[in-house]
Amino acid sequence: MSDKSQPDVDINARHDEKMKKIKAARDKMMAQKIDKKGLIIVHTGKGKGKSSSAFGMAMRCVGHDMKVGVVQFIKGGWETGEAKLLKKFPELCEFHAMGAGFTWETQNRAQDVALAREAWNKALEMLRDPSYSMVILDEINIVLRYDFLPLDDVLEALANKLPDQHIVLTGRNAPDTLIEAADLVTEMTMVKHPFREQGIKAQIGVEF
Repeated sequence: MSDKSQPDVDINARHDEKMKKIKAARDKMMAQKIDKKGLIIVHTGKGKGKSSSAFGMAMRCVGHDMKVGVVQFIKGGWETGEAKLLKKFPELCEFHAMGAGFTWETQNRAQDVALAREAWNKALEMLRDPSYSMVILDEINIVLRYDFLPLDDVLEALANKLPDQHIVLTGRNAPDTLIEAADLVTEMTMVKHPFREQGIKAQIGVEF
């Protein structure tokens, strides 16, 4: 009688041998990597999840007792779940929602420019403070797109960042020069969205 279990044994043995080779190659690669560096991180693209991903990292930092600073440049008019949650950890997260809402709702460029400058000044305070392990500049790419802030000012701050501090910049249409300056760039791509496909408004717990 043939041993029907033999094919499974062969598959497992080949898999285990393959994983050993992958681990050896990965260990060799990791031995050559830098252990620690403050990163410039950009989340951009038309898809959902740019801010959500940034706030996920904020919660990760809080879980590691790392201090986080957050400045929201646009969404100040919204009462978001992430703001409610992170404000429960005041010793580890300083959260400033400093916008007046989406630009098509405010319809007041002078006000938007003034608020963007105020938010940027607050961001600079955090960027110069080594107690912050991460600083999140939420929707800053939007204010750069509309020239509410000089792009050169932002690039200069990034070029002179604290060595161990992570900086996360979110918003669609990130400038090419910002992408070039970043260490990690993720572009969110929209495949389907309930607002466009089904006319469903933003949902609590999903969008805000």
